[in-house]
Amino acid sequence: MGQEQSGGHRISQEAPLPPGQRLQRGWPVTHYGPVPKFKPDRWEFRVFGATSDADKHCWNHEEFTTLPFSTVVADVHCVTKFSMLGAEWGGVHAKTVLDLAPPAPSVTHVMVWAEYGYSANLRLADFAGDRTIFATHRDGELLTAEHGFPLRLIVPHLYAWKGPKWVRGVEYMTADRRGFWEERGYHNLADPWAEQRYSYQEEPGEGPEL
Repeated sequence: MGQEQSGGHRISQEAPLPPGQRLQRGWPVTHYGPVPKFKPDRWEFRVFGATSDADKHCWNHEEFTTLPFSTVVADVHCVTKFSMLGAEWGGVHAKTVLDLAPPAPSVTHVMVWAEYGYSANLRLADFAGDRTIFATHRDGELLTAEHGFPLRLIVPHLYAWKGPKWVRGVEYMTADRRGFWEERGYHNLADPWAEQRYSYQEEPGEGPEL
Protein backbone atom coordinates (compact mmCIF):
# COMPACT_ATOMS: atom_id res chain seq x y z
CA MET A 1 0.00 0.00 0.00
CA GLY A 2 1.30 3.41 -0.88
CA GLN A 3 5.01 4.03 -0.77
CA GLU A 4 7.44 1.51 0.58
CA GLN A 5 11.16 0.93 0.66
CA SER A 6 12.72 -0.88 -2.29
CA GLY A 7 16.34 -1.94 -1.88
CA GLY A 8 16.78 0.67 0.84
CA HIS A 9 15.57 3.52 -1.38
CA ARG A 10 12.30 5.40 -1.56
CA ILE A 11 9.91 4.74 -4.38
CA SER A 12 9.02 7.71 -6.59
CA GLN A 13 6.40 10.05 -5.18
CA GLU A 14 4.32 9.21 -8.24
CA ALA A 15 3.09 6.12 -6.37
CA PRO A 16 -0.69 5.70 -6.57
CA LEU A 17 -2.82 7.43 -3.96
CA PRO A 18 -5.86 5.99 -2.18
CA PRO A 19 -9.18 7.06 -3.71
CA GLY A 20 -10.20 10.64 -3.00
CA GLN A 21 -6.73 11.69 -1.83
CA ARG A 22 -4.46 14.43 -3.21
CA LEU A 23 -0.69 14.68 -2.98
CA GLN A 24 0.50 17.10 -0.29
CA ARG A 25 3.79 18.96 -0.54
CA GLY A 26 4.95 19.82 2.94
CA TRP A 27 3.40 18.75 6.24
CA PRO A 28 0.27 20.56 7.43
CA VAL A 29 -0.45 20.80 11.14
CA THR A 30 -3.81 19.22 11.96
CA HIS A 31 -5.07 18.26 15.40
CA TYR A 32 -7.93 18.71 17.84
CA GLY A 33 -7.33 20.84 20.91
CA PRO A 34 -4.22 22.64 22.21
CA VAL A 35 -0.59 21.53 21.91
CA PRO A 36 0.46 20.06 25.27
CA LYS A 37 3.55 21.27 27.07
CA PHE A 38 6.11 18.49 27.38
CA LYS A 39 7.36 17.94 30.94
CA PRO A 40 10.05 15.22 30.75
CA ASP A 41 10.15 14.63 34.50
CA ARG A 42 6.43 13.79 34.48
CA TRP A 43 6.21 11.95 31.17
CA GLU A 44 5.48 8.23 31.28
CA PHE A 45 4.59 5.64 28.64
CA ARG A 46 2.30 2.91 29.99
CA VAL A 47 1.13 -0.45 28.68
CA PHE A 48 -1.82 -1.75 30.67
CA GLY A 49 -5.05 -3.68 30.41
CA ALA A 50 -4.98 -7.37 29.45
CA THR A 51 -1.22 -7.90 29.58
CA SER A 52 0.10 -11.46 29.68
CA ASP A 53 1.33 -11.03 33.28
CA ALA A 54 -1.71 -8.96 34.37
CA ASP A 55 0.66 -6.14 35.33
CA LYS A 56 1.22 -2.61 34.10
CA HIS A 57 4.47 -1.79 32.27
CA CYS A 58 5.92 1.72 32.40
CA TRP A 59 8.85 3.63 30.93
CA ASN A 60 9.81 7.18 31.81
CA HIS A 61 11.09 9.41 29.01
CA GLU A 62 14.76 8.59 29.53
CA GLU A 63 14.00 4.86 29.59
CA PHE A 64 11.83 5.03 26.49
CA THR A 65 14.58 6.77 24.52
CA THR A 66 16.88 3.78 25.20
CA LEU A 67 14.53 1.27 23.54
CA PRO A 68 15.67 -0.12 20.16
CA PHE A 69 15.49 2.59 17.51
CA SER A 70 14.17 1.73 14.04
CA THR A 71 13.21 3.60 10.89
CA VAL A 72 10.49 3.00 8.33
CA VAL A 73 9.62 4.85 5.13
CA ALA A 74 5.87 5.30 5.11
CA ASP A 75 3.04 7.45 3.83
CA VAL A 76 0.48 9.43 5.81
CA HIS A 77 -3.09 9.59 4.52
CA CYS A 78 -5.27 12.17 6.27
CA VAL A 79 -9.05 11.81 6.22
CA THR A 80 -9.18 15.48 5.17
CA LYS A 81 -7.99 14.11 1.80
CA PHE A 82 -4.29 14.94 1.68
CA SER A 83 -1.56 12.32 1.45
CA MET A 84 2.10 12.87 2.32
CA LEU A 85 4.35 10.28 0.71
CA GLY A 86 7.71 8.82 1.54
CA ALA A 87 8.66 10.30 4.91
CA GLU A 88 11.22 8.44 6.99
CA TRP A 89 9.94 7.87 10.51
CA GLY A 90 12.30 6.99 13.34
CA GLY A 91 11.34 5.59 16.71
CA VAL A 92 10.21 2.40 18.41
CA HIS A 93 8.36 -0.28 16.47
CA ALA A 94 5.00 -1.24 17.94
CA LYS A 95 6.25 -4.83 17.72
CA THR A 96 9.03 -3.92 20.15
CA VAL A 97 6.44 -2.74 22.67
CA LEU A 98 4.47 -5.97 22.14
CA ASP A 99 7.63 -8.00 22.77
CA LEU A 100 8.54 -6.08 25.93
CA ALA A 101 5.01 -6.04 27.31
CA PRO A 102 3.20 -9.01 25.72
CA PRO A 103 -0.59 -9.03 25.50
CA ALA A 104 -2.67 -11.86 26.91
CA PRO A 105 -3.72 -14.48 24.33
CA SER A 106 -7.30 -13.16 24.45
CA VAL A 107 -6.36 -9.64 23.29
CA THR A 108 -7.94 -8.65 19.96
CA HIS A 109 -7.64 -4.84 19.98
CA VAL A 110 -5.67 -2.00 21.52
CA MET A 111 -6.58 1.51 22.53
CA VAL A 112 -3.78 4.03 22.03
CA TRP A 113 -4.06 6.83 24.58
CA ALA A 114 -2.67 10.33 24.21
CA GLU A 115 -2.68 13.65 26.06
CA TYR A 116 -6.02 15.15 27.14
CA GLY A 117 -7.69 11.72 27.03
CA TYR A 118 -7.55 11.41 23.24
CA SER A 119 -7.75 7.79 22.08
CA ALA A 120 -7.74 5.66 18.93
CA ASN A 121 -8.72 2.00 18.74
CA LEU A 122 -6.91 -0.50 16.51
CA ARG A 123 -7.19 -4.15 15.74
CA LEU A 124 -4.21 -5.96 17.26
CA ALA A 125 -3.11 -7.07 13.79
CA ASP A 126 -2.99 -3.45 12.61
CA PHE A 127 -1.04 -2.37 15.68
CA ALA A 128 1.42 -5.23 15.17
CA GLY A 129 2.05 -4.34 11.52
CA ASP A 130 5.64 -4.29 10.28
CA ARG A 131 5.61 -0.52 9.73
CA THR A 132 3.55 0.62 12.72
CA ILE A 133 5.94 2.77 14.72
CA PHE A 134 5.96 5.07 17.73
CA ALA A 135 7.76 7.92 16.03
CA THR A 136 10.11 10.39 17.70
CA HIS A 137 11.73 11.60 14.46
CA ARG A 138 10.78 12.46 10.89
CA ASP A 139 13.45 12.51 8.19
CA GLY A 140 16.17 12.36 10.84
CA GLU A 141 14.92 15.28 12.92
CA LEU A 142 13.02 15.29 16.20
CA LEU A 143 9.31 15.90 15.84
CA THR A 144 8.13 19.38 16.69
CA ALA A 145 5.55 19.86 19.41
CA GLU A 146 2.92 20.72 16.80
CA HIS A 147 3.58 17.43 15.02
CA GLY A 148 3.42 15.28 18.13
CA PHE A 149 6.69 15.54 20.08
CA PRO A 150 7.74 13.63 22.07
CA LEU A 151 5.85 10.64 20.60
CA ARG A 152 3.26 9.96 17.92
CA LEU A 153 2.02 6.73 16.40
CA ILE A 154 2.33 6.14 12.66
CA VAL A 155 0.05 3.45 11.18
CA PRO A 156 0.73 3.98 7.48
CA HIS A 157 -1.90 1.60 6.09
CA LEU A 158 -4.76 3.38 7.93
CA TYR A 159 -6.05 6.95 7.94
CA ALA A 160 -3.87 9.18 10.08
CA TRP A 161 -6.38 9.73 12.91
CA LYS A 162 -5.56 6.15 13.95
CA GLY A 163 -2.07 7.41 14.81
CA PRO A 164 -2.43 9.92 17.65
CA LYS A 165 0.05 12.65 18.49
CA TRP A 166 1.44 13.01 22.04
CA VAL A 167 0.98 9.32 22.85
CA ARG A 168 1.17 8.27 26.49
CA GLY A 169 0.22 4.61 26.49
CA VAL A 170 -1.46 1.54 25.10
CA GLU A 171 -4.35 -0.41 26.58
CA TYR A 172 -4.72 -4.07 25.59
CA MET A 173 -8.36 -5.04 25.10
CA THR A 174 -10.21 -8.35 24.72
CA ALA A 175 -13.05 -6.67 22.80
CA ASP A 176 -13.27 -3.65 20.52
CA ARG A 177 -14.19 -0.22 21.86
CA ARG A 178 -14.41 2.99 19.86
CA GLY A 179 -11.86 5.75 20.34
CA PHE A 180 -12.30 9.53 20.29
CA TRP A 181 -13.05 10.09 16.59
CA GLU A 182 -14.71 6.72 16.14
CA GLU A 183 -17.31 7.80 18.72
CA ARG A 184 -17.84 11.00 16.73
CA GLY A 185 -18.71 9.52 13.37
CA TYR A 186 -15.45 8.27 11.87
CA HIS A 187 -15.12 4.75 10.49
CA ASN A 188 -14.01 2.13 12.99
CA LEU A 189 -11.49 0.47 10.64
CA ALA A 190 -10.17 3.44 8.62
CA ASP A 191 -8.67 1.74 5.56
CA PRO A 192 -7.87 4.56 3.09
CA TRP A 193 -7.73 2.18 0.13
CA ALA A 194 -11.35 1.19 0.83
CA GLU A 195 -12.13 4.87 1.58
CA GLN A 196 -13.50 3.98 5.01
CA ARG A 197 -13.96 7.54 6.25
CA TYR A 198 -17.24 7.62 8.19
CA SER A 199 -19.21 5.32 10.48
CA TYR A 200 -22.29 5.32 8.21
CA GLN A 201 -20.16 3.37 5.70
CA GLU A 202 -19.53 0.51 8.13
CA GLU A 203 -20.69 -2.97 7.28
CA PRO A 204 -22.09 -5.25 9.99
CA GLY A 205 -19.30 -6.48 12.24
CA GLU A 206 -16.87 -3.66 11.39
CA GLY A 207 -17.35 -1.86 14.69
CA PRO A 208 -19.17 -1.69 18.02
CA GLU A 209 -22.58 -0.06 18.03
CA LEU A 210 -22.57 3.71 18.30
